[in-house]
Amino acid sequence: MALERTFSIIKPDATARNLTGKINAMLEEAGLRVVAQKRVHMSRAQAEGFYAVHRERPFFGDLCAYMTSGPVVVQVLEGQDAIARNREVMGATDPAKAADGTIRRTFGENIERNCVHGSDAPETAATEIAYFFSQIEIVG
Repeated sequence: MALERTFSIIKPDATARNLTGKINAMLEEAGLRVVAQKRVHMSRAQAEGFYAVHRERPFFGDLCAYMTSGPVVVQVLEGQDAIARNREVMGATDPAKAADGTIRRTFGENIERNCVHGSDAPETAATEIAYFFSQIEIVG
């Protein structure tokens, strides 16, 4: 197992319900460490840039509108196999299909309002981390 970093977003539906601390507790209990974190209200341009890979998909406009509807918490998580571990604790994208005890099963409302985003690969994690954080902001 390798020590690695991944990117996480606690989405607007979760911050609106004051779930940041509970979600962070679940991440930490899974062996992940928050090494950078900030609360931001993404602009439309930021959301469109972050989700540019989905620009041609039919849900792109709704996704950007949702992600700019309220504050989010962006984070860098560190741990052994952090990407896989984070994806495991998040659970399936659709909360109804997520395993018991996962963030999305516990707190998610539906496939869009599922509380969290996490990187899916090392390259994605590096790009997503750099989108929101400078190296000086990441303190392990």
